[in-house]
Formats: sequence, structure tokens, C-alpha cells
Amino acid sequence: MDDTPPGLGDPEYAAFAWARFRHLLAWITVAGMAVAAGVIAVMAHLQGPLHLVTMAAVLGGVGGSVMMAGALMGLAFLSSGSGHDEDVERID
Repeated sequence: MDDTPPGLGDPEYAAFAWARFRHLLAWITVAGMAVAAGVIAVMAHLQGPLHLVTMAAVLGGVGGSVMMAGALMGLAFLSSGSGHDEDVERID
């Protein structure tokens, strides 16, 4: 019996896997923006009013870093969950 996942070649499973990835990415986006807002609030409390450029830089730096980490983590889950990691070991 072959217990390998169907993989992204199966359209139904591919739709499920990509929907799961987008769901994870949406939550990571919310978390990244919350962390960036928290950093901006702490900086404003410690340093006083911030310029718009400073807030944009924090949003891009902190939020972007969290988003990139989440996207890479989500793609690792997608690769592992769809059987792509196991396909590498099954070289003919």
C-alpha cells in the first residue's frame, strides 16, 4: 500500500494545500502587523512622537521580517505536507 500524500499534481489536493498556505499566511500577516504596531507603540512611548518615515520603516522592517519568516515556514509545511520532500528520496 502506498501511503504517500497525493501531492500537488492532484488538483483537489493542490487547492486544499494552497488554501491552507494562504490561511497560514493571513494569520502570519495579522501577527506581523500586531508586532510592528507594538514596536511602534513602545518606540513612541520611549522616544516621543515618531515621524511617519520612522513608522513606515518599522512597519516594513519588523512586519516584513515576520511575513518573510511566515512565508518560508508555510512553504516548508506545504512542501512537507504535499509529499515533495519524500519525492526527492524516491529517485528512479
